[in-house]
Amino acid sequence: MSVTRYSPWDVVNQIQQDLNRVFESRRGEGTTADTSNVVTAQWAPSVDIKEDAERFVLLVDVPGVKPQDIEVTMEQGVLTIRGERHVERTEGDGSTFKRVERVHGTFYRRFSLPDSANAEGIEAQGEHGVLRITIPKHQRVQPRRISVNVNTGSQAG
Repeated sequence: MSVTRYSPWDVVNQIQQDLNRVFESRRGEGTTADTSNVVTAQWAPSVDIKEDAERFVLLVDVPGVKPQDIEVTMEQGVLTIRGERHVERTEGDGSTFKRVERVHGTFYRRFSLPDSANAEGIEAQGEHGVLRITIPKHQRVQPRRISVNVNTGSQAG
C-alpha cells in the first residue's frame, strides 16, 4: 500500500494555470505567441535570483537531482533549466516506502534575461542540492568626456 500526500490546493493551482494559458493564447492570436510554457513538468524547483553590479546569480533548489540529469541552456535571451528527479520505489532489502512526500519527475523553468546578461560567460555548479547559475553582465561602455582645449596661439584671420 502506498500513501500519497493530498493537497487540495493542487486542483486550484492547476485550474489557475489552465486559465492563464487560455488567456495568454487569446492575447497572442494572430501573432507568434510564445507557446513554450506548454511543456509539462511534474514539479518546479524554487529559485532565488540575486543581482549585483557584475552579475546575476540564480540559486535553484534541486535536492536529490544528479548533475547529469540537469540541462541548462541559453537561447535568444531565455535561460532554460530542465531536468528530472528519479523516484526510489524500493530499497535493496525488499522493503517499500509507506509514505512518499518528495516530489519526483521532470521539472522545467525558464527565465527571460535582460540585454545586459552575457550569455558567453554563464557558469553552473551544484553543491548540497543547490544549483548555482552565475550570469555575468556585459561591461558597460562609460561615456567619455572630451575636453575642449583653448587655443592660445595666434590665428590667421
